Amino acid sequence: MSHHITEVKNLKYSYPGGKEAVSDISFRILHGESVGIIGANGAGKSTLLLLLMGILTPQSGEVVIGEVKMTKKTIPSIRQRIGMVFQDPNNQLFMTSVYDDVAFGPRNSGIGEDEVAQRVAHALEQVGIEHLGDRAPYHLSEGEKRAASIATVLSMQPDILVMDEPTSSLDPQSRRRFIKLIKEFKHTRIITSH
Repeated sequence: MSHHITEVKNLKYSYPGGKEAVSDISFRILHGESVGIIGANGAGKSTLLLLLMGILTPQSGEVVIGEVKMTKKTIPSIRQRIGMVFQDPNNQLFMTSVYDDVAFGPRNSGIGEDEVAQRVAHALEQVGIEHLGDRAPYHLSEGEKRAASIATVLSMQPDILVMDEPTSSLDPQSRRRFIKLIKEFKHTRIITSH
């Protein structure tokens, strides 16, 4: 199953002003592995994830997802295989309802509305917020927003799940549900935490 391998080779990235965030990092993650990236605030964890998603472009090195080197041309196809839950759910939720946020990705991928409805229902159930589909995201608690942002990624059925500090703002019951969800996810998981 080499099409799910995530590989980083000699990756370097510095922010404007010279602050080095990622310094010559190399690693390989195989299909189905669960990998934790641990570090203090400001250590470069989020930057590394943004490089994996092609949101930031490295100064040197390369990212390879499923034997496809990340370039401007390949980013759209790579993003169909990898889904990211951002550290701040407010950066991920922008529609007028939770349902529409979770449906956004599948709809924009050209999936039929019946399949979209099934994916949304399943994703909301997985994170335990099926009762919140009609709510506006800005009326949700921080924990509910976090769950909704996770559902937006799950509805795309990614091969690789990337999560930036996904348990922040979750209550103990929601954390247990999240841990169960991660254990049930059959593909690759990359999770940061401080």
